Amino acid sequence: MATGSGNVGSKETTNVSFVSCDFEVFGTVQGVFFRKHTQKEATKLNLVGWVKNASSGTVQGHMEGRKDNINKMKTWLRTTGSPKSKITKADFSNEKTITQLNGTSFNVNK
Repeated sequence: MATGSGNVGSKETTNVSFVSCDFEVFGTVQGVFFRKHTQKEATKLNLVGWVKNASSGTVQGHMEGRKDNINKMKTWLRTTGSPKSKITKADFSNEKTITQLNGTSFNVNK
């Protein structure tokens, strides 16, 4: 349902709220292109944030975006991952509503 406001392409976020959330994924998630696939999926869902390998053998990250897209990403992190990954658990923490995104892309950090 279009409103005809004419703000096509504008970054107006007055009535839009976003969610930020940290995540940690456990299992066989390093050395299986998990970060690259996470970046691709997050970008597809218009999320911003980052993902990195942790010294403990897990993958950790932070994501921000619309709540429905965050929820889709949570499901993906819990159940899908990269083709060769074997996810045993995904934890999500520090979820909160934010008024604007803190970034413009989703990055793989070393």
